Amino acid sequence: MKLSGGVEWALHCCVVLTAATEPVPAARLAQLHDVSPSYLAKQMQALSRADLVKSIQGKTGGYVLTRAAGDITVLDVVQAVDGASPAFTCTEIRQRGPFGTPPEDCTKPCPIARAMSAADAAWRASLQAVSIADLVGSVEENSGPEALPTIGTWLNAVNGSDG
Repeated sequence: MKLSGGVEWALHCCVVLTAATEPVPAARLAQLHDVSPSYLAKQMQALSRADLVKSIQGKTGGYVLTRAAGDITVLDVVQAVDGASPAFTCTEIRQRGPFGTPPEDCTKPCPIARAMSAADAAWRASLQAVSIADLVGSVEENSGPEALPTIGTWLNAVNGSDG
């Protein structure tokens, strides 16, 4: 399974937004992560369309999470950015070629399609079990309890003038 880079960027943004006390402009998030502002803005728009973040307009505008970090899962973010389509699509190749199985005999998915579907379901269940709050806890565990508050202060600095 290959996910777009936008998934990583969006997850990082959701984690750091938990530390912000004010809306954070996409440009400030891009500056924090040293990534392309225009590409990051697209990821934030995808999160907004999925109602995971809300865009606040105006001079002090930017993005905020729409709900508690514990109520947003990694799967929510993945699906917002990369879509909800399964990783594998069966094309019924077993019906092709000189020994193809007639369509009327293909009443159940083939073993390959079943295995791939089970793997996709397991992957999605694993991502559904991890929330943004869980990621925040891991950041605090790995980087210390002051890491996110420090980032939050930086994110909310007046007009981003200190970065």
